[in-house]
Amino acid sequence: MSSHSPSSPPSSGAERHLPGHIAAALQRAGGPLDSAGQSWDGRDLSGEGNPLHNFDNDTGLIDDRLHTALSELVTGTGSEAKVHSALAQARVYIAVVAQLAEGGLGEHGFTEDKEADMALITLNAPDGRKALPVFSSVANLQAWHTGARPVAVYAPRAALSAVSEDAALLVLDPGADFTFVLRRPAMWALAQQQEWIPSYLQEELATIVATQVSDEPALASIKMAPGRGVGTRTAAGTSVPGGGPGPELRLEFGFRPGTDEATARACVGRVHSRLAAIAQFAENVDSLEVTMAAGAAPESDSRA
Repeated sequence: MSSHSPSSPPSSGAERHLPGHIAAALQRAGGPLDSAGQSWDGRDLSGEGNPLHNFDNDTGLIDDRLHTALSELVTGTGSEAKVHSALAQARVYIAVVAQLAEGGLGEHGFTEDKEADMALITLNAPDGRKALPVFSSVANLQAWHTGARPVAVYAPRAALSAVSEDAALLVLDPGADFTFVLRRPAMWALAQQQEWIPSYLQEELATIVATQVSDEPALASIKMAPGRGVGTRTAAGTSVPGGGPGPELRLEFGFRPGTDEATARACVGRVHSRLAAIAQFAENVDSLEVTMAAGAAPESDSRA
């Protein structure tokens, strides 16, 4: 599979066969044009027998609650958790494309399609992890990939598709003015229709961390904070406090005066190994970065 950033349409090498529930939805799905070649854009897509998707009273626009949550995040009054909560009840679109399954030469020597399948598009994030792109509106999907068909599903079903494709990220609206990334813990919670709290705000994780450092004599303090990869930017350059691909959680180690670099690094290594072995920590933390106070050692990043 080819490597692509979340903002770029993938090539045919990034296409995957459809999960069963997406294939079923596609049985009633159509392309961006109707049988007469007219665009669906701006038309009422509600009603029985809707050829675009199975959602009644749907014009292909972004879900109102999701639009509000994303807008509030961009303006600094919302949160990642509120976007996740809005997605739990939102309709989104998955991009699928036609893929030749079997072909051959016709009687006049030209290649003919014998059979065509619909394939789910996946992509690779900059760090190499597989991601599933989903879209809040038909317009955003078609702007990203003009040849893809929109298939409407509830966002939790899209998250299930991502899990079935072994994806670690769910990327909402790649290539749009604002792209929001759900990391693995948030994606898994969405797939299970469970509430999600970012790791840097979870009191249970803070308790786990405190327990694992209680016997480190060189350590004066340790704090949890959002990682530098939590925030992101809009296409116009506006800073947004959420929606980035990672690192997600930052552990800030403060060492006692006189602690040398070797001692500090050994402490960090022990703490990290302990935390990685705790299932609750590993399941709720997508990616981790470490900082050390008083210049004991440079920053380091790792995936939990």
